Amino acid sequence: MPQPTDLAVRQKSRILEIAFDDGSSFSIPFELMRVYSPSAEVKGHGPGQETLQVGKREVGVSGVEPVGNYAIKPVFTDGHNSGIFTWDYLYKLGSEQGALWEDYMGRLHAAGFEGDSGREPGKILPGELKRSGGGGCSGHSH
Repeated sequence: MPQPTDLAVRQKSRILEIAFDDGSSFSIPFELMRVYSPSAEVKGHGPGQETLQVGKREVGVSGVEPVGNYAIKPVFTDGHNSGIFTWDYLYKLGSEQGALWEDYMGRLHAAGFEGDSGREPGKILPGELKRSGGGGCSGHSH
């Protein structure tokens, strides 16, 4: 499998640039990385267990930690930091971007979002409660 020769995090354009020793190079949007994060939170624990990620159009990467000599662990600005992106997986994300975007948009449409509205910041899946501070059921006296 190709090994990376260069890696750059571009904050303004929200892309990860990565070049490999086979001569290929990719500009992978942070949003694509976030919605296809290889973490259990996104992928689940088996086929059909994936959690559709919405509202990630403007997600950023605040840091990248190396994981051995085989992967990186990005820290996303929405707090997600449990995805370990191997060189193989980054190569796949880069080389299959078109098909992955198409699949993602299809899943958003199937969930009821029109156009690319499911990518807008603050969007949540239909039927999901927005998490708000406070509330809850604590503090009741009987």
